[in-house]
Amino acid sequence: MAKHIKPGVTTLTLDKIADEFIRDHGAVPTFKGFPNPYGGPFPASICTSVNDVVVHGVPGEEVLKDGDIISVDCGTLLNGFNGDSCYTFCVGEVSEEVKTLLRITKESLYKGIEQAVAGRHLGDISYAVQSYCERAGYGVVRELTGHGIGREMHEDPQVPNYGRRGNGVMLKANMCIAIEPMITMGKRDIYLKPDRWSVCTCDGKPAAHFEHTIAIRRGEAEILSTFEEIENNIKE
Repeated sequence: MAKHIKPGVTTLTLDKIADEFIRDHGAVPTFKGFPNPYGGPFPASICTSVNDVVVHGVPGEEVLKDGDIISVDCGTLLNGFNGDSCYTFCVGEVSEEVKTLLRITKESLYKGIEQAVAGRHLGDISYAVQSYCERAGYGVVRELTGHGIGREMHEDPQVPNYGRRGNGVMLKANMCIAIEPMITMGKRDIYLKPDRWSVCTCDGKPAAHFEHTIAIRRGEAEILSTFEEIENNIKE
């Protein structure tokens, strides 16, 4: 995706590229056809959430513009196991204020991962993300969470981005979870668009979303997804 995200590209084009890439590598895009309790199944292979869309943006004829941001969330099934990851990209020249939102959100993900050690609790992850982002003046979305992951895309436990240290499920070695801060530049309040998928900020301010799939270890967590190739392909 990093090679193709630029002004003038439609989100539907990105979805077609992603779908072809996933299938060419023997995997299945798990988002496609994902059931929705509020309506029909998800129609695409990736979520493309632009500007004030926090998550679950539906690819379509929307054309990316200079100054936009877009989070691309992708889930795949390969050899019986699921992977899930998200990255928020800048489109062309983006304001310093928005770049800071992206930086803090991504840093909060790694603050959470630092706490993802066997013997600690889910609340330690949640508190690390929340405190880091709120200290910077940002909103932390509460209605949406990270999750366990494995044979199914979404498994227990839920992994909130807010909470108290020492609370929640105790982390055990070899648990796999997806940690995904969803952070807003303004207030944390959100609403669901008429498409019954796209979740947006009520105040219309931008939101950022970064996600890694990790395995809990007795020491430092193992990050199973990677941003390295993405960032090698982002041209400043």
